[in-house]
Amino acid sequence: MSVTVFNRARVVDPSRGIDESGAVIVQGAKIVAAGADALNQGFPEGAAVVDCQGKTVLPGLVDARVYIGEPGAEHRETIRSASEAAAAGGVTSIVMMPDTDPVIDDIALVEHVLRAARDTASVNVYPAAAISRGLEGAEMTEFGLLREAGAVAFTDGRHTVASSALMRRALTYARDFGAVIAHETQDAGLSAAGVMNEGLFASWLGLSGIPREAEAIPLERDLMLARLTRGAYHAAKISTAMSAAAVSRAKSDGANVTAGVSINNLSLNENDIGEYRTFFRLSPPLRAEEDRLAMIEALKDGTIDIIVSSHDPQDVDTKRLPFADAAEGAIGLETLLAAALRLHHNGDVPLPRLVELLSAAPAKLFGLPGGTLRPGAPADLVLVDLDEPWVVQEAAIRSLSKNTCFEGARMQGRVLQTMVAGRTVFSA
Repeated sequence: MSVTVFNRARVVDPSRGIDESGAVIVQGAKIVAAGADALNQGFPEGAAVVDCQGKTVLPGLVDARVYIGEPGAEHRETIRSASEAAAAGGVTSIVMMPDTDPVIDDIALVEHVLRAARDTASVNVYPAAAISRGLEGAEMTEFGLLREAGAVAFTDGRHTVASSALMRRALTYARDFGAVIAHETQDAGLSAAGVMNEGLFASWLGLSGIPREAEAIPLERDLMLARLTRGAYHAAKISTAMSAAAVSRAKSDGANVTAGVSINNLSLNENDIGEYRTFFRLSPPLRAEEDRLAMIEALKDGTIDIIVSSHDPQDVDTKRLPFADAAEGAIGLETLLAAALRLHHNGDVPLPRLVELLSAAPAKLFGLPGGTLRPGAPADLVLVDLDEPWVVQEAAIRSLSKNTCFEGARMQGRVLQTMVAGRTVFSA
C-alpha cells in the first residue's frame, strides 16, 4: 500500500481546530495522521516524502453548487472536464445541480450521474436531485427513492419554487428523509425584466434592475416554512444585507436554517460590469458594495455557513451578446480558492474560518465524507502556496467554457497538488 508524507507543512484543519506546523501522512486512500502529532509517529519505511517547505495543506474543498452540462449540453461542460477544473482549483468534491437535459428528477438520472462520475471523473461527484419534476414547480419528485439512489440534497437549481404549498411539502418530506432543501430565491414577477442590480449604476447603463426584495421576499417565505415544518432549509446563494438579516433572525428563532454565498458576490460588485461585460451577468446579480461588505460580515458572524463557486458554464453563443440578452452565469471551480484567499490576504476573514466555509462546513451540511484531515478520513487534500502570485488566463482554463469573471485577474495563492482518495489528480 503506497504511503505519501507531506512533511514540513502548515496544516490547517478547521474540523479539528488545527492550524500548526507538522506533517500529513497518507496511506492508501486514507489519512493516517495530520498535524504536529504526525511528526512524532515517524514516517513509514518506503514512504514518498514531499517536502512542503512551509507550504499549506488543507482539506480538499467541497463545492456545493456546481452546474454541469452533462447530460444534454456536453459542449458547455462534461462531468470529466468539470472534475479536471475542480482538481486544478483544489476542489475534491462537487455537488452537481439537477439543471440538465433531461432533469435529474428520477433515479435513472441519479444513477447515470454516479456511473458517469465513476467512469470519467477525477474528483468526487455527488448529484443533487430536483425538488419538482422537470424543475417546473408543480409536482414533487420521489424524495425517498432519489435519496436511496444517492441524491445528497434536493434543489430546483436555478429555479425558484413559486408554490408555498409545494415548498412546505418538500421541507416536510426532506425532514423525514434526513435531507436538505437547498433553494435559490428570486421572485419571478419582480425580477423577470431585470438584468442587474437595481440602483443608480443600472440607470446609468440604461439597464433594467432586479431589486433586493426579489431575493428577500421568497426567502422570508421559505424561512417561515422552515420554522413551521422544522425541515432543514439551505438558502443556497444570498447576496444582500436584507437576506443576511432574515437568515440571522431565523437562526435566532431556532429554525434549522443555513445559508451559502457565491464567491462572485464576495469578490465583486455591480461596478465590475463596467461597459456591459456579459461575463458579469450573474444570478443573483452582482450587488452594491455595501451588500458585498455585508456578505463578508455574515461570513464572520456565522450567518453564512458555506462559500460556493456557483460554477455555471456558458458558451460563446450565449455570452457574446448584448448584456440584456446574454445568459446568466460564470465558471468558478478553478478560481474559487484563489478568489476566496483575497479575503484572507486583506485581513477580512481568518484563514481557518475561510477554509471551514470551503470544506468542513459544506461536507457536514450535506453529509459528505470529505472536508477534513482527521485520521481515518478519505485522503482528499490540497497543497497550496498561499502567497504565490499568478494571473488568470483563458488559455490555461480547463473548463470547456471560458466565461470566467476573473479573466486577467491577479491572484495570490496557487494550488500545487490535489489528492483524492490518496491519488494525485492535479500537480502544478
